[in-house]
Formats: sequence, structure tokens, C-alpha cells
Amino acid sequence: MVQVRFLHEKVKIRNGNRTLIGLISQISPISVLFFLMISISRLYCGNISTTDALRYGREAEKLPPHLLHYSQDKKPVVVFNCTKRCNLRCVHCYSHSTGEPGADELTTAEAKALIDDLAQFGSPVVLFSGGEPLLRPDLLELIDHAVAKGRRAVISTNGTLITPDLAKRLKRVKLSYVGVSLDGVAGTNDAFRGVPGAFDKALAGIRNCLQEGIKVGLRFTINKRNAAEIEPIFRLLEAEQIPRVCFYHLVYAGRGSQLIDEALPLEQTRAIVDQIIDLTADLSRRGMEKEVLTVDNHCDAPYLYLRMLREQHPRADEVFRLLQFNGGNSSGIGIGCVSWDGAVHADQFWRHDSFGNVRERPFSAIWTDTTHPLMAKLKDRKPYLKGRCATCRWLNICNGNFRVRAEAVTGDLWACDPACYLTDEEIRQAE
Repeated sequence: MVQVRFLHEKVKIRNGNRTLIGLISQISPISVLFFLMISISRLYCGNISTTDALRYGREAEKLPPHLLHYSQDKKPVVVFNCTKRCNLRCVHCYSHSTGEPGADELTTAEAKALIDDLAQFGSPVVLFSGGEPLLRPDLLELIDHAVAKGRRAVISTNGTLITPDLAKRLKRVKLSYVGVSLDGVAGTNDAFRGVPGAFDKALAGIRNCLQEGIKVGLRFTINKRNAAEIEPIFRLLEAEQIPRVCFYHLVYAGRGSQLIDEALPLEQTRAIVDQIIDLTADLSRRGMEKEVLTVDNHCDAPYLYLRMLREQHPRADEVFRLLQFNGGNSSGIGIGCVSWDGAVHADQFWRHDSFGNVRERPFSAIWTDTTHPLMAKLKDRKPYLKGRCATCRWLNICNGNFRVRAEAVTGDLWACDPACYLTDEEIRQAE
């Protein structure tokens, strides 16, 4: 039996009576733990099946890491915006980050208490974000503490501060994953970041992580300014042997709320999603398995399925069942956010509404308290959705998409997500 070696790990995938050898990029522990993602590579090109999840009863405590997003009892991945401070000035920053730390940031002791509670609650991943998390002086200490408590620690960073020495230290504390924000190559990315040379420094940071064997991926936010950069980003994955990329649909929050006019027309969004699928399939055909995901627009799920039906794709039915297991948007359910000052939000884009503060009550108590009307509605939102969302055929695999985006455009939290690009015919189409 041939064994494929990738990033120094070998992985066996069981599929029926056969044993397949899969690349680690397909079943990474962090691959799709973040419940706002659609894995194009896994669903369209991969070997994952519903039996893999059903074998464990879809119980979170029993499921292996790469299947956690198919659990029935989802515990939230928590984004910890551990500082407001940032060394760049990104035009679409959801947290309004600045050059200075945020007022009243959690102390080291308070942050560790948060991590202790998350560990006891069963949250599988702590995602350290910002601002720029690497500007928080005690970040390595907090990562080390999270890992010691059995959590997977990942960071979302602009990558510009990752020197060879820092990469070694991140490896030493067993950081699981580094997500680096790149919104294009060279000048396009620098224009977004507001600092010349940001792309070159980020690329150096990526290389330093790869040199140390730390899994690293790209985070790309799709909009009018960088729509032509999709293919160059795929070329960058190949050239630099980067195993993963996440394509984010623009969410109108923070400074991103000023970019509503920068969102792509719906037809162009469809074309971009098709381009991502095509380029992913091309990589797979050439034996270059990369992990490719789209994020923050759950109509990508039925769109992918409908395309597979049109193509008579042999995995179409299996993918539909997996998408039902995934359940769609999980703000307030499978993903949550804690701000630098301890405020708890439904996700990292929902900073204008808070359910409470971890300085006053543990995150676990806040998260499970459905006496808060918004928390209760988010956990069972279908009765409150309006318009096309209320009658959509695909509601069970989309779950109403992004409520923050609907509110930003219409002023109504329960209106249709304006980024849904499915046609009226498609949302009525029989399964």
C-alpha cells in the first residue's frame, strides 16, 4: 500500500471496505472546526462520508477532531479578540483595531480563567484574534495554557510579525494553526492593509511557520477590489506549498460596514464561487490536494449541491446529507466571541450586541442562558426569519445565513441576507 507523506504526517481514511491514504490537508484537526465554513475541497473532491460521523453517534466528545462540525451537540469554537491593538490599518477590520491596546483588556489571570472555563465547558478551539494577537505580550503564555487544558489553540494574524525566532516559539507552545490574512498579492494586499510592504512581511511570516512545521493557511475577503485576485491566490498556494485557504464573503461590521458598496453583485459572487470550485478541482486532478473553504455565506452550501446535481456528480447525495449534519450558520450556537474587555458576542462580527461579560459570569453560563431574548432566538431562529429565508427550501442547510449582514443593510435582524445569490427558482427547487 502506497503511503502519501505531507507535512510530516500520514493519515488513513476509512471508506467502506477500502482504506484510502489521504493528505493531511484533507482531514486536519482544524480543517472545518469553525462552523461558518463550507469545505469545497472536502465536499466536492474529498472522501468524507456520513458514516464517518454516524459511527460515533455524532457526539462531540467521541468524534475525532476533523468531524466535530458534524456533531449534534456543538460546543462553540470561541474567537478571543485578545487585544484591540494592531500594527496595520485594514480597511475592512471588523473590530475597529487601532495602534493602541483597547481600554480595560482582560489581564493574564482573567484570560486564563476564561480558558479554564472554556475547557471545562468543552469548547474545542480557542482562536486568538485581535487586533493583531501577536502584539499581546502574554500571548504565548495564553496559548500554552490553552494547550495544557486540552484545547486546540490557533491564531488569526496579519503574519507580518512572525520572525524565524517567533515561529520557533509558536511551535514550542504547540500552536495548532496560523491563519494569515491576505486579500490579494503584493500591491492589492498592501492597499487593504494600509501599510506598504505588508504582503512581503506576511509572506515571510508564512514561510517561517512552514519551516517550523506549523500548519498555516490564508484568509481572503472577497470584494470588488480584489475579485481578480482569486487565481493568483491559488498560484500562491502552489508556489509556496501553503496547504489551506479560506475565502470569506464580506460581512458589514466594524470598518467593513463602510464597504457595503464594495460587495460584489450577486451574479459576480456566483461566478467567483464557481471559479473557486473549478480551481480547487483542478488542483485535485493534478494531485495537489489543498484545503479550500468558503466562509460567511451559507448559500454556498445549496449552491454547491445544486451544481453537483447538474453535473451528476457521484457524491451529490452524500454531500447533501453532510450539509444537513453541518446545519448552516452557527452564530450563537457553534461559534462565539469574547472581546478584549470580556464582552461575549454571538460571533466576532456581532460586536454591537453583547450577552454579558466574563468578568461578571463565566462564558459557559452566559452561552447557555436563553433568558436573553437574542440568544434564545439565535439558537432557534427559523420561526423569526422573514421573506425568502422563511420559506427557503434550503433552510436546513443554511439556517438563515448571516443575520448581521441583513441588519446592516435593512435595519431588520430577521430580513433576508442581501448576500444570498440563489434565485427564487433555486430556493423553491425540490431536493
